[in-house]
Amino acid sequence: MIFEHRTYTVAHGKMDSYLERYEKYALPLQKKHLGRLLGFFVSEIGPLNQVLHIWVYDDMADRERRRAALDADPAWHEFKKMNVGTFVAQEVRIMRDARFCPHHV
Repeated sequence: MIFEHRTYTVAHGKMDSYLERYEKYALPLQKKHLGRLLGFFVSEIGPLNQVLHIWVYDDMADRERRRAALDADPAWHEFKKMNVGTFVAQEVRIMRDARFCPHHV
């Protein structure tokens, strides 16, 4: 099992509109194609204006298959166009579970 940890830094003043767009347009597409969303978080203390999503995959091949399906969806490309100028930075990490990690996903 692997975990994709995605952090986006949103431009100042654009968080509310981004979250509204994400919930309405992106979340349904991602749930359809990517499957298991472990969590979606907004920073409260520390670096501000950040959102973090964590997606769970069986392995890298599962991730690649699912991300390719998302990228093939024209609605995903429309959502990406809506976000031009929204992000200041993006960071993606792939993490694996430690042998003692509880599996609640």
